[in-house]
Amino acid sequence: MSACVIGHITVKDADKWAQYRAQVPATIAPWGAELVFRGLTVKVLAGEHAHTDTVVIRFPDQASVDGWYQSAAYQALIPLREQAADLVLISFSD
Repeated sequence: MSACVIGHITVKDADKWAQYRAQVPATIAPWGAELVFRGLTVKVLAGEHAHTDTVVIRFPDQASVDGWYQSAAYQALIPLREQAADLVLISFSD
């Protein structure tokens, strides 16, 4: 059963966000993950949505999501991420 992480993002510092984004692929590769989508919100069709950007990353399973998120490589990026953007990360599986 595959699993995905969706990030809803509001960038606070574009330079730091670019640094963070450049380093994330190396943290997901060991977990067999792939970037599915990264883009800007065009329109909210229903309800409220405060963030401007969205990312979707597919993992082979939930264990891979958990391993990636808890990995030393990704944990090292969290301080940069927090300086760069406000975001919500959601994990789900099919």
